[in-house]
Amino acid sequence: MHSAIVLINCDLGYEEDIIREISKIEGVRRIVGTYGVYDLVADVTRDTLEELNSTVASIRRVNHIRSTITLVVIEGQGIEEEEMYR
Repeated sequence: MHSAIVLINCDLGYEEDIIREISKIEGVRRIVGTYGVYDLVADVTRDTLEELNSTVASIRRVNHIRSTITLVVIEGQGIEEEEMYR
């Protein structure tokens, strides 16, 4: 599996429209609004790197997105939620 976090800046007032549009894209597991430098954050997981690249490209093409930063997850480095509370 390949995962990425996509940080999104969008035009003011279009957050809900963008959330609805991105939620339809295959591989997007979660998208949330945020306060701060970025307006939205999307969590993406796909089977292959090519599929991950395609999903990120689809996100970037959504109307009213001004910019994105994609953070590709290093597989095997980190702790999953269920492990944190053991």
